[in-house]
Amino acid sequence: MDGVIRTVVGYTGGEEKNPTYRRIKDATESILIEYDPDIISFKDILVEWSRQVGFSPIRETSKQYRSAIFYVDGKQKKIAEETVKAMKSTSRGNEIFVDIEPVSAFYRAEEYHQDFIKKKGRMFGV
Repeated sequence: MDGVIRTVVGYTGGEEKNPTYRRIKDATESILIEYDPDIISFKDILVEWSRQVGFSPIRETSKQYRSAIFYVDGKQKKIAEETVKAMKSTSRGNEIFVDIEPVSAFYRAEEYHQDFIKKKGRMFGV
């Protein structure tokens, strides 16, 4: 996407320090997105995310794979809430489970998780 500077796969949303894929603890697999707000907005990123995310009508019982939006301030929280509301309005009655919470410590995932689709795209028909 134009305006996205870089993405980093990692873990966030938990209390315990230094999670890893094998020891995820209470964290959520996530993506840190660095972007240029003069080119793309937080809202634009969430709109694209909402188009691509596959959501289940079943609430994920593990924090590892839940859908979540992490915000840095009240403005981003409001945008996240509006995005989820819009997703729900087009879900044809299906429940959508997306947690919205403040940013917490972010831990970079192992190198084999970085650029995973580029590395393993054929597995996914990409």
